[in-house]
Amino acid sequence: MSLQCGLVGLPNVGKSTIFNALSDAGVDAENYPFCTVDANVGVVPVPDERLERVQELAGSPKAVPTTIEFVDIAGLVEGASEGEGLGNQFLANIREVDAIIHVVRCFEDESVAHVNGSVDPVRDIETINTELLLKDLETVEKRIETLKPAAKKGDEEAAETLPLYEQLYEHLSDGQWARDFEVSNDHRPLVDELFLLTDKPVLYVANVAEDDLPTGNAYVDDLRARAEEENTEVVLISAEAEAQVAELEPQERVLFLDDMGVEQSGLERLIHAAYDVLDLITFFTADEKGAYAWTIERGTQAPEAAGEIHTDFKQGFIKAETIHFSDFNEAGSEKAARNAGLIRTEGKDYVVEDGDVMEFRFNV
Repeated sequence: MSLQCGLVGLPNVGKSTIFNALSDAGVDAENYPFCTVDANVGVVPVPDERLERVQELAGSPKAVPTTIEFVDIAGLVEGASEGEGLGNQFLANIREVDAIIHVVRCFEDESVAHVNGSVDPVRDIETINTELLLKDLETVEKRIETLKPAAKKGDEEAAETLPLYEQLYEHLSDGQWARDFEVSNDHRPLVDELFLLTDKPVLYVANVAEDDLPTGNAYVDDLRARAEEENTEVVLISAEAEAQVAELEPQERVLFLDDMGVEQSGLERLIHAAYDVLDLITFFTADEKGAYAWTIERGTQAPEAAGEIHTDFKQGFIKAETIHFSDFNEAGSEKAARNAGLIRTEGKDYVVEDGDVMEFRFNV
């Protein structure tokens, strides 16, 4: 699974600086709007201490982590839904990502201009949320106008679908996001095919000054209250601090983070929060070539998980020899795990759990 998260926000909120620190991509991060004109993509390995232990226990020669893609999308301003600023490009880029990482400025700095003249995180997120809603309203309205003539002419499919889209339009008009629209499993594909912007999960990143780590400030408190209303999370990151962390050696990073009062870098906390928002888990495989981490959606059955490795694994799936990482780690080796009866044989209906270590058997 190629997970792609779009970093969005108003100009000059620290979005590109955070992107640089996370992906080491080195895009410009100057103090003026629209510095990032094209969507920059950084592929980042997902840190997981379990993977190195799986490599050790399995005697594999290398560890290959799963990855996450961060897309730095041009800053958005009021009126983007009507093409203001780089609005059209912004909205096109955001349609392609799996989740929205909304970077919000929560620091004061007179040397860094704010596009709206002052720091107000709730106002800033409402600016972007409004533009996303307006664009979705436009999308749904166009679909409704297309269906109306067909429904009048007796097209049964159009007549059946039209009320759903009219209900969706009313839902969005009330300021509610598409992801909160209640729809049956049968009708869910009709909503999904619209690729609505507000149907994507959102995670807020509060960009704070280094001195405000790890707890935050009054701006962060306001943002947390708003995020709670939307049933999502807030991750505190100091773009300034992350830029310094990215340049340090691993041992130096630990000391630096400890001095700031945080156990993990902003990257690690952001990835873990993104996995929670997208309801993703990790399973592992290991052989004579290497130990590998794989990302799947929670609730995925064994054949579909095998398909993440290779389509042949899914099509010819027979069974999966499975042990949970905690049991594997405690046993100390594959041989010890087998002797203790900890390795199970699971079939097609098995739902993979986070931390499973699996070996798939399949017909070629």
